[in-house]
Amino acid sequence: MTLLVSCQSLSKSFGTKKLFENLSFGISSGDRIGLIGPNGSGKTTLLKILAGRENPDSGKLSPRRDLVCGYLPQSSEFPSLSLQKILVHALRGSNLPDYEKERLADTWLSKLGFAANSDANALSGGWKKRLGLAVSLIISPDLLLLDEPTNHLDLESILWLEKFLSREVPTYLLVSHDRYFLQHTTNKIIEINPAYPSGLFSIDGSYSFFLSKKEEFLQGQLQHERSLASKARRESEWLKQNAKARTTKSQARIDEANELLKEHAAVRARNVERRASIDFTASERETKKLLSANNLAKDPLFRNLDFVLSPKSRIGLMGPNGSGKTTLLRILAGEISPDRGTIKTADDLKVVYFDQHRTQLSSDLTLRDALSPKGDYVEFHGRPIHINGWCKKFLFSPDLLDIKIGTLSGGERARIAIAHLMLQPADLLLLDEPTNDLDIPTLETLEESLLDFPGALVLISHDRCMLERVCNTFLALGDPNECAFYADFAQWEAALQPKEKKSEPPASKSKISYAEKKEVESLERKIEKAEETLSLLNRKLEDSQIAQNAEKLSELCTRISVKEAEIEQLYLQWEALGRKHPEEPK
Repeated sequence: MTLLVSCQSLSKSFGTKKLFENLSFGISSGDRIGLIGPNGSGKTTLLKILAGRENPDSGKLSPRRDLVCGYLPQSSEFPSLSLQKILVHALRGSNLPDYEKERLADTWLSKLGFAANSDANALSGGWKKRLGLAVSLIISPDLLLLDEPTNHLDLESILWLEKFLSREVPTYLLVSHDRYFLQHTTNKIIEINPAYPSGLFSIDGSYSFFLSKKEEFLQGQLQHERSLASKARRESEWLKQNAKARTTKSQARIDEANELLKEHAAVRARNVERRASIDFTASERETKKLLSANNLAKDPLFRNLDFVLSPKSRIGLMGPNGSGKTTLLRILAGEISPDRGTIKTADDLKVVYFDQHRTQLSSDLTLRDALSPKGDYVEFHGRPIHINGWCKKFLFSPDLLDIKIGTLSGGERARIAIAHLMLQPADLLLLDEPTNDLDIPTLETLEESLLDFPGALVLISHDRCMLERVCNTFLALGDPNECAFYADFAQWEAALQPKEKKSEPPASKSKISYAEKKEVESLERKIEKAEETLSLLNRKLEDSQIAQNAEKLSELCTRISVKEAEIEQLYLQWEALGRKHPEEPK
């Protein structure tokens, strides 16, 4: 392995805000590094420094002589030119003849799956990301730097990118909060975080191995704090003694005591876990059915769509960009009407819709106005909270309240959007890519909050970890005549595999696939188990102790209603498969 870049004591601030300080690490050939850290810790800035687009405030960056660096920013914009001309322009510093540049451009366009040499302005966001990747790779970089490469990609594109990087790019450093993507694409993790003495923690190995080593380190640091705490108490008592009692003590002992107290304070500060406080406001409704959709259609995206949303229903919407996921959310939110079909809702249903595009706030707003637009207080769970306390819930210091939000990181602005969402009581949450730009600790907190939310949830996300952990049903869009339900993420992923094998002929619609057969069997087992549970719950109604206890009786009735709704949802999925394959025995 050859050392490509050495970073020594790098520091960078933005105005009065310190991003990172005294970071030291190296990048060698063959490294596939995942760079992680809390929002606002300076990951994007560090990438720009490595790419030569920004300078550190202090420290030394020592790249290998003639090192070629490719850089893929979070978003890429291109002139209105053909794709080939954009790639040829990227080779403007090369001595290759024009015909060789054009041949190389065509090769990379083919490698990245471009079917035609169209105009760059006609590309979707996901294909612009691919074009940006081609621009970065056509120069044959020794090191590729990628900033949030999965943001705004659909799941199929992310799976493609994972395979592409493993096959085509030997050395790279990428910033990502996608935990599955990190697990599948990296062999080394570097976390920037003030929780570590040197400001970063670096481990060779997979992301899951990094997590285990991080836990070991943080537990050791907690033990160290406890050990220092007892010593600090003794030294504090000694320092409090009057001067006469200390006359026989040396100045060296006093200096050692002060150093010990400083070390204890520093370790204690590092051990303070900082996570955003996310707690959605539920309306606490106990209605069995919140929303029922029958024969829903929006041409040309989907048709004959049936489902029921009940308390604790959590549906993940799957499918490529343009398959109608956001359109379906907008129909459920009442923003647009379906072409056919009906939606029935419970009385006074409270729906909260998180639209990833509409929640963009003006960069000229101050943090104060963005978090609390109606004054110095917000009302949360029926009580007023001062803006100082409210901003701390989202990891903002009150000292930053007058700062323009345009200077904040994407993840910090995402936390502001979630703060708006939390103030609205909801029976049904409709979330369109709520995870974009959130750091990993905030993602985990958001997941916990969604799992605790008592209402229903419909979620669009490219974060597979969140989808698999939070959702209990998956609805796949993409084929307008076949909107399939899946019981878990693995079933959806298994059903996706045959579509990727282009050499295989399409399966006959009259024949049930192996994955679908397994899905039917799984659904039948789940229905049987759920009905057994329902039978047990109904028998408990005969228990005189429960019948005479109003609180226990109410709780049992709620559990029965939820279980009945779950069984109804399972039967809908089972019947949907039956409609696709009417000749197959059920």
